[in-house]
Amino acid sequence: MTLLHVQDLALSINGTPILRDIDFSLTAGQVLGIIGESGSGKSLTAFSIMRLLPPGSLVSGRIALDGDDLGARTETQMCELRGNDIAMIFQEPMTALNPVQTIGDQVAETVRIHRQVSRAQARQIAAATLERVELPNDQFPLSRYPHELSGGQRQRVVIAMAIALRPRLLIADEPTTALDVTTQAQILLLLKKLVAQDGMSLILISHDLAVVAHTADTIVIMRQGRVVEAGDTQRVLAEMQHPYTRQLFDASGHVPVRSAMSTGREVLLKVQGVSRDYPTPRKTLLGKPGFFRALERVSFELYRGEKLGLVGESGCGKSTLTRAILGLEACQEGSISIGGDQIAAGQLMPRAVRRKMQVVFQDPYGSFNPRHKVGRLVAEPFYILDQQPRGTARRAAVSAALESVGLTADDASKYIHEFSGGQRQRIAIARALITRPELIVLDEAVSALDVSIRAQILDLLSELSADHELSYLFISHDLTVVRAVTDRILVMKDGVIVEQGTTEAVFQKPQHPYTRELIAAVPVLEPAS
Repeated sequence: MTLLHVQDLALSINGTPILRDIDFSLTAGQVLGIIGESGSGKSLTAFSIMRLLPPGSLVSGRIALDGDDLGARTETQMCELRGNDIAMIFQEPMTALNPVQTIGDQVAETVRIHRQVSRAQARQIAAATLERVELPNDQFPLSRYPHELSGGQRQRVVIAMAIALRPRLLIADEPTTALDVTTQAQILLLLKKLVAQDGMSLILISHDLAVVAHTADTIVIMRQGRVVEAGDTQRVLAEMQHPYTRQLFDASGHVPVRSAMSTGREVLLKVQGVSRDYPTPRKTLLGKPGFFRALERVSFELYRGEKLGLVGESGCGKSTLTRAILGLEACQEGSISIGGDQIAAGQLMPRAVRRKMQVVFQDPYGSFNPRHKVGRLVAEPFYILDQQPRGTARRAAVSAALESVGLTADDASKYIHEFSGGQRQRIAIARALITRPELIVLDEAVSALDVSIRAQILDLLSELSADHELSYLFISHDLTVVRAVTDRILVMKDGVIVEQGTTEAVFQKPQHPYTRELIAAVPVLEPAS
């Protein structure tokens, strides 16, 4: 039986066409995947179903839930419907949760809004719902706050809020994009289990075809506000009638052309016996503070011209190690050197040593000051030089850096909000290149990008490595990317490197159980036969 039917849906916002001729249907108890890159209209299609569109929106066409035309409902009636019959899971759980409310109160709030129950009854339902999403009350009491949970646990709380009243339709908008591969697999498995238990329908929105292909019964491929291909998942993957579907498929497994690994084996970065402790609260008023060991005697070497991958789940110590390498935090034990020069934290590090390293962060927009133009943003690292270029020399250096990443010199006069996500990441790479470093640390630099944009950035990094003789420390939870771009790999768990070796050797014959667990969780996309 058809639960949701979308027919001839069109949307414009302030006169600008966004969606055109959107048609698809969803059977009760099935999973529909909506695939497409940023700007394709995926999320606005979901918001159209939920009737959560911005002011100035003009909608035409028909959206029917179990035969009921949602377009004919008043806002009051839609408020009754949302949460009861249709619910939504958003991409970033921390922004979807109230940081000053406990998880129990937030799940119970949904129940109290739609059901005439007491606070105690609502909290009982909240506890049972959290148990369903595998957050048992004995380990995760209702009194916990969102910041006390991991990313995957917060996403489970958001799921609990959405399913508390057992809706008929659940919309999940990029629910696993920022999660580790094992956590991603767990969340997808949980969603499938809930669909089976409740008989509800699920719309799973993602830019990653590989993620959805193993979960959805049917898929819809969107591009520039239109549906370009739709149908049974296996049939679409087998036929791939539209070129864009083939493009997404190829980009999911894209492997950039890499230069041969340096044979000189000259050590550029040496990490030896590094440990890092963080203080923990006192257990008693007069007791001594404890400590948490985030890194436990970590040692490895990175060779000049090498691309080294560092993988592990959130909380394993990757970011702590990154901050230590960059000289942003002091360590309790061990030493770190680059090119033979010791790295000291804070102001103790000489400028000449700091110049040898640059970093590219995960969120390009968040790492820039939006009030400054691109020319100033790219030139920021000049402050670490003893003699900064001025005037024409400065503008020439900025232009050369922008052009080296595929942008133009004219882009220096623009603001960062005028660029797409992929272009912003290119600007971040240009900023990292401008002081001609020897090592670039890439901290989840492509995890938030669409698959085709990700492929372009990986190709760019490969070209820059060959042109500038760069070494990369590539930190990521995406093992597909790490396998495509790195020469060697380090696997970290609980602050310890549990396995290391050449990338293909680790992937082909993993030795540690944790490495095997990570590799097994990677979604593999193969054309259907």
